[in-house]
Amino acid sequence: MGDTVSRISAGDVKARIKGGGEFAILDAREEMTFGKRHLLLASCVPLSRLEIMVGDLVPRRDTPVVWCDDGEGIAETAAARTAALGYDDVSLLDGGIAAWEAAGYRIYSGVHVPSKAFAEVVEHEAATPYITAEELKSLIDSKADIAIYDSRSYEEYNNNSIPTAISVPGAELVYRFTDLTPSSDTMVIVNCGGRTRSIIGAQSLINAGFRNKIVSLKDGTMAWHLAGFDVVNGATKTPPDVSEKGFDAALNGAAKVASLCDIPKIDAATLDAWRGEADSKTLYVLDVRTPEEYEAGHLPGVRSAPGGQLVQETDSHIAVWGARVVLVDDNGVRATMTASWLKQMGWTDVATLTIGSVGGSLETGPYRPTALGFDSGAVSTIDAADLKARLDAGGAVVVDVADSRTYRGGHIPGAHFSTRGRLAAALPKLPQVEALVFTSPDGVLAGLAAADAAKEAACPVYLLSGGTDAWIGAGYALEEGPTHMAGEADDVWLSARELGKNREEAMLEYLAWEIDLVNQMATDDDHRFQVATG
Repeated sequence: MGDTVSRISAGDVKARIKGGGEFAILDAREEMTFGKRHLLLASCVPLSRLEIMVGDLVPRRDTPVVWCDDGEGIAETAAARTAALGYDDVSLLDGGIAAWEAAGYRIYSGVHVPSKAFAEVVEHEAATPYITAEELKSLIDSKADIAIYDSRSYEEYNNNSIPTAISVPGAELVYRFTDLTPSSDTMVIVNCGGRTRSIIGAQSLINAGFRNKIVSLKDGTMAWHLAGFDVVNGATKTPPDVSEKGFDAALNGAAKVASLCDIPKIDAATLDAWRGEADSKTLYVLDVRTPEEYEAGHLPGVRSAPGGQLVQETDSHIAVWGARVVLVDDNGVRATMTASWLKQMGWTDVATLTIGSVGGSLETGPYRPTALGFDSGAVSTIDAADLKARLDAGGAVVVDVADSRTYRGGHIPGAHFSTRGRLAAALPKLPQVEALVFTSPDGVLAGLAAADAAKEAACPVYLLSGGTDAWIGAGYALEEGPTHMAGEADDVWLSARELGKNREEAMLEYLAWEIDLVNQMATDDDHRFQVATG
């Protein structure tokens, strides 16, 4: 087991990037702080969530791991904690991000930068066609033969979309295209909130060989909003079931892409062999179907990573560069399309697998991460009914360590928000009561926070069994808004649309930042992009 941490210079990290072997660069700060300044190939793994993230992001314990921050001092704690969890090759970027910058290496702002920069390179090198918001408005007003497909998650589409658009998350586009599209004469516009998924979605359809005129919407719903056009809230249009004809067309399209990008299919025996090599070669196995399909039945131990979101947020799912990746679906279409983009992004050892080729029983329900190093016996638990009674009697205070976006969307009435990393500062601010009860959506992070708090709190500490999901399942109400904020909400990078003030200015700044990424990639040799242009 690893229990020591070494220091590594910026130059040696750069050499590791160029060396071709496996490595992971992890940043210990909260996402908003991370988004201000970070290394291109770093994954954000906040110290407050380390134990529930690092096992999935860095599954092999002897992978070389470099931790960094920007002088806050938390990377050293994160590195020591990672080593204590059994990681054998853990180091600390000596001098942090400032040393990387001082060595003449580039620093980036924003989140999911590799994915967003990659899309800009794709548009540049593949010449992905686009239209403007004004041109789209004219087409809608003239009742032209068009179809608008929103390639974001359904939740994002439902929150804000363009009139007449249908929700078709990225990996679903090729799979559902034929059944969605009226004819080969229909012009197809793919949009997202900004640029990335619009470009990748449109180019996916083009690479699959569909005959329609296919374009991305330049700058997405942000451009639509900035042009002064009405944005729809609450849209619910979704694709029909895939027909036999649609399925055949999707298979043909995916086959074209598999040939273009040399995407192999593997069987159960190969997967078993690769799992047997997982101690020497990092292996990710990800299910790229919709969350609903995943929860209805998936291969045991496989994580959910809907294909469109995986391409959009690769650093949130795969932290080890040089790793082997297997993408799973039911028939190969969505896995192939997703694999094609990962391979072009630099994950050269990527393959697809169908669920039916494996056999055996499936697991149901959402994926539950494991909290590494957590002793479930270290904290006492109470159920939702007991908590409700205690709250009604005024005998308890709830501390919610969900991310701040989730907390604002709905939390147990009267709960106080804090990130786990700032509990020491938050606890003295709480009312003096008989008990503190910790919660998070599924209770996993709350268990870690409760164990931390039990060492410092002046009263008994409990974990809500099943977390806020159990409270909701019991039929109890939630409260919305940023109430009782016992700590700073710097854990989530807010999109321009989520900002309460200067929203339009933020949108313009964001779009300018995103468009300029292609210029930065032209002079940064850390990335591994190889766009397949046919």
